[in-house]
Amino acid sequence: MILPNALESRLGYQLRRASAVMMADLSRELADLDLRPAEVTALVVISENPDCSQTDVGQTLAIKRANMVPIISRLMERGLVERRRIDGRSHALTLTALGRETAADAVSRIDRHEARFTNALASGDVEALFRALPTIRTARGEIVEE
Repeated sequence: MILPNALESRLGYQLRRASAVMMADLSRELADLDLRPAEVTALVVISENPDCSQTDVGQTLAIKRANMVPIISRLMERGLVERRRIDGRSHALTLTALGRETAADAVSRIDRHEARFTNALASGDVEALFRALPTIRTARGEIVEE
């Protein structure tokens, strides 16, 4: 029996449920890469921004500095990312050849994942979501970090 749920009419509830479904699907799509979604997003950002800093990646993805350390460490241990000193304190992150190959594969998988959901929506609905969701993220300041 399905119980009545007054939360069905709440935006936050719908967003959380939709996010959970999408993240589960993304995790399945990426499973055999043995990379978590946060690791993949970091890999893609580094791919798009060679010689970026770990701090820049964290800020871009709204991931706390303390949580970025294990993400970058794991990517380095896997031979996907390398770090080189650019001044007394800062390090530049770049992808290795394997990292570039893995990032390209991951983006292809993300594209398939996204298509499963965007194809289920009318194009006007997809466009409306892309206009609305950033507004929700910034309405109270994007303060929630992983």
